[in-house]
Amino acid sequence: MSPPTDTARYGVPQERDWNALDDETFRALVREDFETHYPLAWRFPPRRLRWHENRDWYLRMAAKGWLAPAWPVAFGGMGLSPAKLLIFFEEQERCGIARFQDHGVQMVGPVLMRYGTPEQQRRYLPGILSCETIWCQGYSEPNAGSDLASLSTRAELDGDEFVITGQKIWTTLAHDATHMFALVRTDPAAKKQEGISFLLLDIRTPGVRVRPIRDIAGTEEFCEVFLDGARTHRDNLVGGLNAGWTVAKSLLGFERIFLGSPKMPEYGLLVLESVARARGVLDDPVFRERLLTLRMDVAHLADIYGSYAATVARGEPLGPDVSLLKIWASETFQRIADLIVETAGPLGGLTGDVRIGEDSVNLLAPFYKARVPTIYGGSSEIQRNILARQVLQLPG
Repeated sequence: MSPPTDTARYGVPQERDWNALDDETFRALVREDFETHYPLAWRFPPRRLRWHENRDWYLRMAAKGWLAPAWPVAFGGMGLSPAKLLIFFEEQERCGIARFQDHGVQMVGPVLMRYGTPEQQRRYLPGILSCETIWCQGYSEPNAGSDLASLSTRAELDGDEFVITGQKIWTTLAHDATHMFALVRTDPAAKKQEGISFLLLDIRTPGVRVRPIRDIAGTEEFCEVFLDGARTHRDNLVGGLNAGWTVAKSLLGFERIFLGSPKMPEYGLLVLESVARARGVLDDPVFRERLLTLRMDVAHLADIYGSYAATVARGEPLGPDVSLLKIWASETFQRIADLIVETAGPLGGLTGDVRIGEDSVNLLAPFYKARVPTIYGGSSEIQRNILARQVLQLPG
């Protein structure tokens, strides 16, 4: 990752060298800021918040220069060391800060720093840091989900523009996005992985149509995106023609470490303990054994997550073994969510906020949330195949 040639265009200058602080001082400073300014009503939300709901908080973070803690200072980030970065994430999770439309910070930004041209970096990174551009991910298609290399959305070069035709699905919060990064097939005659390119696209371009998908919980987090002759300039090609699979693998590594965060399992434990307390089973020996097992699983997840976060913060590539992180996080959260419903007894089947003891809890929110992480970002089956073949070198 080479430093930019024009650092003045990137982000807000940091008020100090955060890494010069000792860990306890840094943690106290971050905790005080979050506790003082993050609204209580937004903590641990039962669903993904839309941009109009949490934009004020993230615009504040952008103005403060805290939107991209893992980015190097030269690119407008906080430049946190691995230890400081882990503290920052831990305090976000402890405070229950809602995840926002973070594809720009977590995915596009690191990809452009690694594969983008200086012009692409100058054009797109400042907008990510200011929240002027909101990104979504154009990967999955109706017939290309876990087998992403089978995608059929095509992009043909017409003069200085790529003309894109096809469909993307399960595109998170596309109805709030201004831009999309997409994998497209640019050489239909090549082998599956070798004919794919990585393009950047303004989602407001003529020929792009977004349609929300209502899920079982009644929310509209995901969308379909239809591309009917949508055009993007050839300068928006990242990593070279037909080199998109290499870029995509790097980005999937960034995604899988994020999806492997202990945030959701830790949130699930809070709900589980609240329900168990209200139902009077916290001291039941059988329940306590199950609870302690889950606590240990989450604690171990947090430890290994910190190790992978440190790798990313050092600018080093993630290996295929990062797949174990996503499996661990998603399946642990699913076990926690299942136990919440079981512990709630007859109340476990009620939708919406349910009065249980002194608390009002959406008991099914974790259950619904826990269904999809084992599928998106590469299903658990795909992740296990990656570990078996690329890490353990088992025969196919």
